[in-house]
Amino acid sequence: MPRNHGLELRSLVRPDGTLELSLVEVPIPEPGPDEVLVRVEASPINPSDLGVLIGPADVSTLRAVGTVARPVLSAAIPPQAMKTLAARLDWSMPVGNEGAGIVVKAGVSPVARTLVGRTVAMAPRGGMYAQYRCLRATDVLPLPADATPADGASSFINPLTALGMVETLRSEGHKALVHTAAASNLGQMLVRICKADGVPLVNIVRTAAQEKLLRDQGAEWVVDSTDLGFGGKLADAVAATGATLAFDAIGGGRLGSQILSAMEAAASRARGTYNYYGSDVHKQLYIYGRLDTGPTELVRDFGFAWAVGGWLLTPFLKKIGPEAVGRLRQRVSDELKTTFASRYAAEIGLAEALDPKVAAVYVQRATGAKYLINPQKGLS
Repeated sequence: MPRNHGLELRSLVRPDGTLELSLVEVPIPEPGPDEVLVRVEASPINPSDLGVLIGPADVSTLRAVGTVARPVLSAAIPPQAMKTLAARLDWSMPVGNEGAGIVVKAGVSPVARTLVGRTVAMAPRGGMYAQYRCLRATDVLPLPADATPADGASSFINPLTALGMVETLRSEGHKALVHTAAASNLGQMLVRICKADGVPLVNIVRTAAQEKLLRDQGAEWVVDSTDLGFGGKLADAVAATGATLAFDAIGGGRLGSQILSAMEAAASRARGTYNYYGSDVHKQLYIYGRLDTGPTELVRDFGFAWAVGGWLLTPFLKKIGPEAVGRLRQRVSDELKTTFASRYAAEIGLAEALDPKVAAVYVQRATGAKYLINPQKGLS
């Protein structure tokens, strides 16, 4: 490979219903006056990345079809899912929403030049599974001197999402919140934020091991959704905290409905009288993930004072404005190795990401199985 080129992981959907992941040679860009060139050394595989990387492909059909020098990972896409992918047919899409690396070159502006040699984090919303990225100097986050790229790889999406949940709670006048898939890296960050900020938090997990994990980190209210008494325990935790706001990473199924029902049960206990139309306490459920891609099912036993909506980080950041975003980003930088520390099951190179056995693990989105891609690993 020429020295002025680097490798980038791409995801391609063919009209015949085949997904192909491959490595493409791309020119290493020359930074403009206000830009920096970053050698990417760490980028996490987040659930949002898998939506582009794998999409609705049948992961049981993953297979290697390339060569050792240029691996290609292929999978079949169910015919019924192809209609949702019409806009990306034959489009070789770069993947990876965030990451970190070392600034190796900069433009002539003073701001850009001061970043040469610095470890920085970035979230350009695509193209981070690449050996090099060129960005505006103002779009990267300089990390503390003792931080490694791995420390800063997840500095944007999970930390700002967790902080955004607490900001939403405050702006909408709630006093406590409920969070699902709570043993994830993001969930553990939220536990630490809420503990530090004095915000009551109800954590919903799906195994006893995950419950122990969060309790060992100081979480007070943790409920296992696989428990036979889940509904009652959830209502008890909601009543104890006064939670009227929930963020759901699951999306599909009835968990969101169960949360609203628990909030209504807690409100009814506090009211102590019967009302055919339910309580007048407003209950807000935000769906921010798709760990379950099935339909969201609502069993309407929670009165009429409720709302279900979607919540995404980027629109939220636009809404609160640059000053507030700067404040949140500064907190992430200050608490990078404590509140916002992330843990990874393994570090893999770009070629390893195209190994069917490796991909079969990271596509599961399982707690404790988050992978970190180092685009420099194993490649010249």
